Amino acid sequence: MLRELIIKSRSYRRFDQKHRIKLKTLEELVDLARLSPSGANMQPLKYILSADPEKNARIFKHLAWAGYLTDWPGPVEGERPTGYIIILLDTDIQKKIDCDHGIAAQSILLGATEMGLGGCIIGSVQRDKLRAELGFPARFELLLVIALGKPIEEIVLENVTERGNIRYWRDEQQRHHVPKRNLKEIIL
Repeated sequence: MLRELIIKSRSYRRFDQKHRIKLKTLEELVDLARLSPSGANMQPLKYILSADPEKNARIFKHLAWAGYLTDWPGPVEGERPTGYIIILLDTDIQKKIDCDHGIAAQSILLGATEMGLGGCIIGSVQRDKLRAELGFPARFELLLVIALGKPIEEIVLENVTERGNIRYWRDEQQRHHVPKRNLKEIIL
């Protein structure tokens, strides 16, 4: 069911690095994004894929991992993603983007969840440094990076407390807690 996929599709930040993702799997996930809706059907998104450990390491060093976990620099060796999909805007097709990259990213993550994988949409990227690292042309605006792998962390959804704190956090057992607002609170 779609609801179950959405509930299981969380922002995973720790992975089993021994579980390698194949390039073909990344292509299948991008195909889901390709088939997803696009504003005015412009289809301005392009993708860079990586399932290569060396290229993954080059991408990893330009990412920030969890803004609310200020004492955590990101996954350690052995817990890093084994695949990346970088979402780009082709400015020769469209100069500005509204929501296509969000739709594409969600389609990719739902597909990954269905395959038993997990991922994290990362917007905190050293864009200029990653562009230089990978050498893609200036006409492609870097929008998001999706880190993918076999998740090794437990994520717990819970209701936002009465104080309204939406900050995610980790407990002593390293379970990742994600507060969600109540349905009645968000429907006006």
